Parts: sequence; structure tokens; C-alpha cells
Amino acid sequence: MHHFAYRDGSLHAEGVDLERIAAEVGTPVYVYSTATIERHYKLFEAAVKQAAPAGKAHVFYAMKANGNLGVLKTLGALGAGIDTVSEGEVRKALAAGIPAERIVFSGVGKSEQELRFAVEAGIYQVNIESESELNLLSKVASQLGKRQEAVFRVNPDIGAGGHAKITTGSSENKFGVSFEEVGRLYARAANLPGVRLMGLAVHIGSQIREIDAFEAAYAKMVALVGELKDEGHRVERLDLGGGLGIPYDIPREFDYGPGLIEAYAAMVGRVTKGLDVELGFEPGRLIVGNAGILLTRVLHLNPRPTKQFLVVDAAMNDLVRPAMYEAYHEIWPVAEPADGAATTAYDVVGPICETGDTFTAGRALPALKQDDLIAFMTAGAYGASMSSTYNQRPLVAEVMVKGDAYAVTRPRQSYEELIGTDRLPGWFG
Repeated sequence: MHHFAYRDGSLHAEGVDLERIAAEVGTPVYVYSTATIERHYKLFEAAVKQAAPAGKAHVFYAMKANGNLGVLKTLGALGAGIDTVSEGEVRKALAAGIPAERIVFSGVGKSEQELRFAVEAGIYQVNIESESELNLLSKVASQLGKRQEAVFRVNPDIGAGGHAKITTGSSENKFGVSFEEVGRLYARAANLPGVRLMGLAVHIGSQIREIDAFEAAYAKMVALVGELKDEGHRVERLDLGGGLGIPYDIPREFDYGPGLIEAYAAMVGRVTKGLDVELGFEPGRLIVGNAGILLTRVLHLNPRPTKQFLVVDAAMNDLVRPAMYEAYHEIWPVAEPADGAATTAYDVVGPICETGDTFTAGRALPALKQDDLIAFMTAGAYGASMSSTYNQRPLVAEVMVKGDAYAVTRPRQSYEELIGTDRLPGWFG
């Protein structure tokens, strides 16, 4: 369930009229609903804790989906841990007040500096993705006089996801160590001075709406846990990753009910039954995707003989998913259309000097005019977090709503700030 609905003829985020946010903050602007974030997290956490052996489950929100400090603080207050993939994300989690012992560090290319910072901070777990990373982590941690708790991320050769670019579990993907190497690496890690190996991790992809692939991968991991234990190894943790998908084609009366989450949790309980380990989960999009929208204003209408271009002030630098993944987002007018209102087929495009700066083609929408506001729905994940300053466009503003109040959680970047990040070479004097 998301908390965006029409009231008195205007689209609201919880109790706040989006017209008001547009007037006071400007557009384009991301708007996040606190109530939606909280609901989705609580629903997922309750389901997986009930399914886990003896209730031993930890939820680590995948920050790459949305790293807004307000989002992190909201989830931290609910007891969430954070799954990070860079030193910057570790630092931001700490800045949001997340305790280091609730932070996981994932990622295929961790540098020595990044590992050093994570170990010094005292994070909960490093997800090791290669033998060379194992060696580097042990070296760094032993130099600091520590043994860092870690798990091996295993590539199960079972890939899934809503797009080829977000599949991570196939042997063709760059992530994790191969199944064939785990036994040797596990035994080797036991003799290294800077690593305390705690178990295994797996993550097969993103935006997965069917649980069969999850079940196949998890069954392989459970069997691997048994084999390692039979060989005398300690395996106390099994991190099952994230990737559970969300609907993007949502009707206006949409209720994100517990059906898929409950089915996923029931599968986890079935596959891991009798397994004496702590389970970890790393949902990202599932928590924040439906909790955010990108609010934008119509700049121009440009009619052609065969189509109608609708030019808005948001662009692919603000929301790259349609250009990068051919992703679909519902588009809702902020002014509520009348029942049965006539529609026009629009190509909705942004102002960037790229043909790829197209959000959708031939989309049937109620007739729109210059200065009208529209909202790209389900934009809370991989929207602002993937934004850029391409074409020298300032980074977009972000707003969080809670009840009848809103706060700007990332101000719109000024042109002075944008240009001020550059430095002229000394030879210009």
C-alpha cells in the first residue's frame, strides 16, 4: 500500500497536497511517504522473522535503492540494519545513526581503503566476493589487530531479475565466488589471522516477482551449509540477499498487500526448516519503491503529424530507469481527471539533449497543458540514488512527508554548488 491518493481534486502524499510542494520547493522533486516506508518494512520484517528458524532473522535495508538520510533514519528507528556497497554508503549509514554492528558491507570491488574504514568502524559483516578480497581483508584487519566477521557471497549460477542488467546470480555475472571454490576457500579462511568466517551469502538479482528462482538458489545454499558443517566448519549465518520485486503498473486504488511477501517468507521457512543458522535479508526496492514519486511540471507541448510530445522539466539525469532499463512508471496527473475524461497519446520526454531522454512513448493520459503537474509513480527506488548532473543540471531536490507535514531532506543543488565542484588547471592563472 502506498499513501498517494486524490483528495479534493488534487493528488496528495499522505496529508500534503503535491501542488503545495511544487509551489514551495519547485520541480522536479522527489517526494517520499514515511507511512509507506514504515508499512513495507514492518510487513517484510514480521514475515521473515516468523519464517526464520527460531525467529533468528536480521533485515538489512539495501541503501543503494535510496540513500536519503531521512529514509535511513526512518528505517533505523524501526531497528533496520543497512546493506552497503561502498565506503560512502557505510559513512552515510553511520551519519544516519545506524550502529556499526547493524551494517553489512557488500560489493564486488572493495578497495583496501574501504575495507580499512569498515573494519575500523566495527561493522557487523563483510560479504567477501573473491579470494583476493579474502586476502586483502585478512591483511587489513590483522594490521588493525582485529578479526573481521565475514561471509562468502556465493554465485549459485541461478540468475533472475526484471532485466538482464539487474541479474546477479548467473555464472556469467561478476558477483560472488563459484560453488566449486567455496569449500577450498572456506577451509583456507579458517587459517587466516584477520578473518572470522561466519557463513554464506547469496543474491541472485533484482525485481523478481516469482519465487521459484529464489527457492532453487536457497535450496542450493542450504545444501552447501550442510556440506560445510559436515566437514567441521562453523556456519552460523546465511544471508539470503534481496531482490523481491514490486509492481510498477499500479492502479490508483492499489493496495500492496502481503501476498507476495507472505509467499516468499513461507518458502524461506520451508527451505530452511531445521537449519540452525541466523538468516539475513537485504530488501531495498521492496521497502522504498512504491514509497516515492517524482513530481514534474509540463514545460511544452510539441505536436507532430503522427505524435504529441509532452516535454517536462524532469529528465533522464533525474530518473534514468526508463532510459537505462526500458522501465515502466505509471504517470498520474496531480489535478484529478474527471471520470471518463478523454485521453491523448503522449511521448513524455525531458529537456536533455538525447533522444534517449524519453520516459514513455504513446502513453494514453488525460489531456494536459503547459504548467500542469504530473507524478511518475513508484520512483522511490533507483531514482534519486542514480541521479546525475548530466547537461549541467543541478541534482534534484528530495522531500519527505509525514502525516500533514513535509521536510526538504535534500535541497536542490544550486548552480554555484554545481560549478563550484570544478577546479581550473593552474596554468590558467
